[in-house]
Amino acid sequence: MAAAVSGPEVAAEGQEPLLGPGEAEEEAGRDVVETQEHYKSRWRSIWIMYLTMFLSSVGFSIVIMSVWPYLRKIDPTADASFLGWIIASYSIGQMVASPLFGFWSNYRPRREPLVVSTAISVAANCLYAYVHVPHSHNKYYMLTARVLVGFGAGNVAVVRSYIAGATSLTERTSAMANTSACQAVGFILGPVFQTCFTLIGEEGITWKLVRLQLNMYTAPVLFGALLGVINIILIFAIFREHRVDDMGRQCKSINSEGEGSDGVDQDTEGNVDHVAVVAINFLFFVILFVFAVFETTGERAILHGGLLIVLVGFFILLPWGKKLPNIQWQEIKNNSIPRTSIDTLMPFWSLEAMEPPSNHTVEPVGCPVTQSWCLNTPMIYLAQYISSNILIGLGYPVCNVMSYTIYSKILGPKPQGVYMGWLTASGSGARILGPVFVSQIYTHLGPRWAFSLICGVVVVSLLLLEIVYKRLIAFSVRYGRMQEETC
Repeated sequence: MAAAVSGPEVAAEGQEPLLGPGEAEEEAGRDVVETQEHYKSRWRSIWIMYLTMFLSSVGFSIVIMSVWPYLRKIDPTADASFLGWIIASYSIGQMVASPLFGFWSNYRPRREPLVVSTAISVAANCLYAYVHVPHSHNKYYMLTARVLVGFGAGNVAVVRSYIAGATSLTERTSAMANTSACQAVGFILGPVFQTCFTLIGEEGITWKLVRLQLNMYTAPVLFGALLGVINIILIFAIFREHRVDDMGRQCKSINSEGEGSDGVDQDTEGNVDHVAVVAINFLFFVILFVFAVFETTGERAILHGGLLIVLVGFFILLPWGKKLPNIQWQEIKNNSIPRTSIDTLMPFWSLEAMEPPSNHTVEPVGCPVTQSWCLNTPMIYLAQYISSNILIGLGYPVCNVMSYTIYSKILGPKPQGVYMGWLTASGSGARILGPVFVSQIYTHLGPRWAFSLICGVVVVSLLLLEIVYKRLIAFSVRYGRMQEETC
């Protein structure tokens, strides 16, 4: 099927041409019907972006269950506090890298930041496999490795900006949903892959020539490095730059290397609605923050509905009953709490009722009495917890997909790399602050304060969404160019 190019309009004999000489050449290259070959190549490239997103998530989750035992094995000086930095380091690296890779992709072929970022992740995984080699400060080498893995994962901004530019308005919602689905599957399958590698055992096999220990801790990251190498090969072999306008028409903007580039649209008429951009960044931060604590008009309404579902989920999680939680008896029997706390506890519980079971190997259960809120905060029932999980689990992916979709449509033909980088960075920041919020507010004030504050943040987000609701429209719709918009 040959490409159909609309040439300049021709006037009747004896009349002035409808388009001037320069306008005629410009118009001749603007409205290009997409060929079948271009369509297939475009979607092959989008599928490579799906794979890149999947592998980025796997890189985070494939070691998450073994970080603590591996950290204790290579460096006994590491404590739980340092483990928190190890976990947060991935998001810190991604937060820093996302705007940088996004900026890079605005002015150069996207293959460059994609390959470089993936190569950084491969090198970081190899470093993680060798953190046992140094004689001291091993925990800092592990921290560096995880920061670099997160830095490599900054290519998420490049992936989403490419998908935004390579899809029409009608294709974009499903494409963004598929992108988030690949990200979620990566988070889920990472621990599954790791579980399979536990069969190797803690000792595993040692290759003395290169000082490599292949065991249950290092095999997952080496597998992740292998997947990264495969990803780089596929980017070179299959990935191609493609652009279509909001109507799905092929763009003919080609750079000096024969590939499309976002940079050609720097001077597109019309300005991005930065109020809407900032609003979506804030809403996305809240969505990721809420999830981290818990580990077109249709699209605007769906985003609204998703936030409401999340709000109801956390509202259900608030302690409402009268029954107080059980208290851990070990802390009292071992005199590990002040006498004043025991005196305060006495009106509610008797120490005789807390006699330890005959089997002293049983794990302690109940609320730690060192957390004073345990003495007056009602327990959260299992049914409450499950119902809340279901609602938050339903609301989060809806909000996530709609945020990215609406955001990309607001930006329109403008270069999206940096903007997507800031959005990804805001999500990474939320994943850093979420666990800190839980550890501080929940530990010191209890679930009532923690979940009430989250409900308050979601309510503020809903109010903000109401304020900017009419501004959350596609760039081409805002400027009335749905029919005539071109690249």
